[in-house]
Amino acid sequence: MSYSLDIFRKKLDPTKDFISFASFVSFFPQLVAGPIERASNLLPQILNKREFKYQQGVQGLKLIAWGMFKKVVIADSLAPIVDDIFLNYHHLDGGTLALGAVCFAFQIYGDFSGYSDIAIGTAKLFGIELKSNFKFPYLSRDIAEFWRRWHISLSTWFRDYLYIPLGGSRKGKWLSLRNIFVIFLVSGFWHGANWTFIIWGGIHAMMYVPLFIAGTNRKHITDVVAQDRWFPKIKEIVQIGMTFFFVTIAWVFFRSESVTDSVNFIVRIFSDFEILSIKKSGLYYCLVLFSIDWFLRRDERMELKFKSKLLENLFYLIIVAFVIAYFDNNLSEFIYFQF
Repeated sequence: MSYSLDIFRKKLDPTKDFISFASFVSFFPQLVAGPIERASNLLPQILNKREFKYQQGVQGLKLIAWGMFKKVVIADSLAPIVDDIFLNYHHLDGGTLALGAVCFAFQIYGDFSGYSDIAIGTAKLFGIELKSNFKFPYLSRDIAEFWRRWHISLSTWFRDYLYIPLGGSRKGKWLSLRNIFVIFLVSGFWHGANWTFIIWGGIHAMMYVPLFIAGTNRKHITDVVAQDRWFPKIKEIVQIGMTFFFVTIAWVFFRSESVTDSVNFIVRIFSDFEILSIKKSGLYYCLVLFSIDWFLRRDERMELKFKSKLLENLFYLIIVAFVIAYFDNNLSEFIYFQF
């Protein structure tokens, strides 16, 4: 669609090379679940002559290993815990349900960003550079920053091909607010024809609107939390915590089978908050992924740079060892294969 729309708007010249166009359309690493690549980025790379670059290949293999770790070790270890909690939520205490919601937040992050890293790394082996799709989203200080870091290729696609053509923020506050709700609701509908996805999108729209009205929706565009420090400020901790809290509440609707299940799940968290049967093992996987993201937050995910070569090699040896150890344990399909 973006190829056809860009040609219609005269932003892109149609290619006369059918083989290259077919390669662009069917480029297998990102074909099933993204990143959603546009012709303006991918097609010129396919049309141009490419040579294998050793360093690019090394980066690709590292990203594949890191993506496999997030999928096999983190997401697939959390999957049975999440499935059990959401399936039996009627009989569980609020503390366990809260853990289930948090575990799903990290399961879907590890699953989908893991796939994206594998796709980007595989493309590097072919001399192709795909755009980054995730940039440490759970370190976001508000919902606007979250959407600049979560499924970036989808959010920017809706921005460029839906929000801006509808008028963007150029035609007054009320039309701008309408456009914001449209793109978030369509984002929910894109995941499936279920009211749970629509409400998920609506929750994100309601979190975004106050930032837009206050003019702070573009506050955190270039910086990361604790940019020049090891530890965040109290204010940043509160901001990250509040953003993650509302994002996780929205994830309950995304994960549940029906709106009724979603509402009952959330009500039980706040009305029956006891810690009786809580499965603490899930927290360990969440903390591991969060800690690694915090350590790497200053670097582009595409590079995964370390100051020490020894530390870098040790990191990837550990990653590969864990992937091998966990590979036959609770393997499950990628979540985004269903969308």
